[in-house]
Amino acid sequence: MAEQQFVYDKMYPVARWLYEILPNFDVAGYALYLVIFLLSAVVYKLGFAKKLRVGQNIVIYLFLLIGCIMLTFLAFFLPIVEGLIIAAMILILYKIRLHNEKKRSASAS
Repeated sequence: MAEQQFVYDKMYPVARWLYEILPNFDVAGYALYLVIFLLSAVVYKLGFAKKLRVGQNIVIYLFLLIGCIMLTFLAFFLPIVEGLIIAAMILILYKIRLHNEKKRSASAS
């Protein structure tokens, strides 16, 4: 039990919270993977996505699914989820500001 507490103390908050509230370690691992994938997809869509064909989008999201496996392993002891949350918030604020600027310039013209 002391080793488990030592590991929990070293984990970053989101990963620790998931592992503490979910019924077993398997479910918590999959939940952490799902959170990382969803946040990565949001960050990709807000910051980097361009209009592509459906097949190209499927390939991109497939590689994103595969890449998130590595991020999940890193998320136990590095702030991966927290960084993705901050990146998503910054990109959301940027998109809102960009939308407001376009609306303001369109009404001024």
